[in-house]
Amino acid sequence: MELRRPHILYILICLWLLVSPSNVSSVWAKDFVVVIDAGHGGHDPGAIGKISKEKNINLKVALKLGNLIKQNCNDVKVVYTRKKDVYLTLQERANIANKVQGDLFISIHTNSLDKKSPNRRKVAGASTWTLGLHRSKENLEVAKRENSVIYLENDFSTRYEGFDPNSTESYIIFEFMQYKHMEQSINFASDIQREFVSTAGRVDRGVRQAGFWVLAKTSMPAVLVELDFICNPTQERFLNSESGQEKMAKSIYNAFVKYKSDYDRKQNAGKRVEESPSSSAVVSPDKKTQTSDSNVKISEQAEKSGVTYYKVQFMALPRKLPANSKEFKGLSPVEYYKDGGMYKYTYGKSTDRDEIQKQYKKVKSLFRDAFIIKFRDGKRVY
Repeated sequence: MELRRPHILYILICLWLLVSPSNVSSVWAKDFVVVIDAGHGGHDPGAIGKISKEKNINLKVALKLGNLIKQNCNDVKVVYTRKKDVYLTLQERANIANKVQGDLFISIHTNSLDKKSPNRRKVAGASTWTLGLHRSKENLEVAKRENSVIYLENDFSTRYEGFDPNSTESYIIFEFMQYKHMEQSINFASDIQREFVSTAGRVDRGVRQAGFWVLAKTSMPAVLVELDFICNPTQERFLNSESGQEKMAKSIYNAFVKYKSDYDRKQNAGKRVEESPSSSAVVSPDKKTQTSDSNVKISEQAEKSGVTYYKVQFMALPRKLPANSKEFKGLSPVEYYKDGGMYKYTYGKSTDRDEIQKQYKKVKSLFRDAFIIKFRDGKRVY
């Protein structure tokens, strides 16, 4: 039988795949995709300082961050929303991130205060923001400023579904958009803040929440960083210096490396993400459990016996939900444990890994980011 060239090529490819299993994984494995968004650009300068414009600082730090990741993380694909001085709408930025199926979104901005503020030339510090409902007037003002770029678009009312950046009522919608990736976003934001202090020597203005449109429309964990205040002459000089930009980029990069390491551990060994030990509480209407404001135990027998068991975590929120909440999508019984000020909700419980895998598949069909966690003596273990 005569073999045609396509047949020979097919056979050679099959043989190569058989003898090179490592090559198979590299061919089919999906790279981790980080989307880096330099805020503002083009005819949108962002905040304006004495010697510079926000858009340029954002871009320089974004490119430095991307280069650090490219040079040191071979399994990460870096995608920029912009690499030069061009204008992009907030929706276009979110569309880029969603189109490439990003695993993490980092939006880089520079802070400022209103010209009438008496502290304008003295205020300093870096902050990292996640999506949520603002809890203070200051947070709302930051969100208004960053969202106000939509006024540069002729059809902003239609494109942004009637959202008005200057209307306080418009921000209520973000109360219901924050659940899916809140835990990952807050954890990453916390690591960024620690690095801003230790690596870049910045004043810590903390992790904050507000309604940023660009974060709301990205279907992945997302943060928005405010590097420092361009209205403060000292901080503006720092942000325009090569050294300052490198320190800010290195801070975000260090936090990213930790995030990626945690992400990899989660992807391996049954989607486990290891965190600090915490206590748990049942919120199912089918079970009566003694509760308190601090810690609530889930299974007295399991805790005393030292048995290791598994659960499926599917949601993390800053507040406690009622047992019959629609947010659980019909899952029952649901339990929670408190960790770092967050209520982390779980479903299922088994000492058998095969059994918990079955329950994991059920939850995964409802909550894409669900993962398996491990408990011993009533506490989450590494």
